[in-house]
Amino acid sequence: MNEKIEKLKKQYHDIPIPDELDDVVAQALSSHPRKKQFYIWPSAIAAAAMIFITTVNVSPDAANAMAKIPVLGKVVEVITFDELKQEEKHSRIDVKTPSISGLENKGLQTSLNEKYIKENEKLYEQFKKEMKTLEKGNVAVSSGYNIMTDTEDLLVVHRYVEESRAATSSVNQYDTIDKKHEVLVTLPSLFKDKRYIKVISENIKQQMKDQMKHEEGKIYWLTEEDMDPFKEISENQSFYITKDHKLRIVFDKYKVAPGYMGNIEFEIPTGVISNLLVGKRYIH
Repeated sequence: MNEKIEKLKKQYHDIPIPDELDDVVAQALSSHPRKKQFYIWPSAIAAAAMIFITTVNVSPDAANAMAKIPVLGKVVEVITFDELKQEEKHSRIDVKTPSISGLENKGLQTSLNEKYIKENEKLYEQFKKEMKTLEKGNVAVSSGYNIMTDTEDLLVVHRYVEESRAATSSVNQYDTIDKKHEVLVTLPSLFKDKRYIKVISENIKQQMKDQMKHEEGKIYWLTEEDMDPFKEISENQSFYITKDHKLRIVFDKYKVAPGYMGNIEFEIPTGVISNLLVGKRYIH
């Protein structure tokens, strides 16, 4: 596993970027996509079959895997670095690792890409350990990514992990990147001080109450009678900024509501937090 990852990383850093990249991308988008080939392994080794699909290159086929390519003075892109699939003992894992390229801030770019690789390496190692001890039952692990926002100023990469055992769970993480200044935007960096924690929390509580009052089936854990009632967001609560420059706060499954409600998002009205913001560059 580690040897393959290191080989892929070396191939990634050795890739030359042609001057005519825009032409390559245009050609890829206009051509008919080829069907991916899947190989059926002999049954004797099917349980250990592992498929690495490496798409980090600039061929037309690989361009089809690009999440989105904004054409600016420079190209900042998110592509699939690798995909790992494995099935064993009625359990399966499917992991896609994103990779960011095109940033001049190579320290930021490298740290993000290495973080993505390590996260999925850890998932795979946990899966292998579990397969050694699992006698019966199913385990399903799925990890991937989405591009939530891609504008001239911002790129938001959403990574998710969904795991199914006796029950299902999910973890969501968001990286918000200022493409012009090439810095990672954190929730605390948006505000003058920590007052945002209380202000946003109170607004979310009101939204929860309004939804429960007017929408059938909506339940949030708010009262002391609930096992773990929502009190306030954390200082580094999961969030992202939409293409319309609105702040969205995100809660994983089971954090503030029953599991059937899935992952929860709340858009915070800009007027509620405008006097707390450091500036209007990101949220307005």
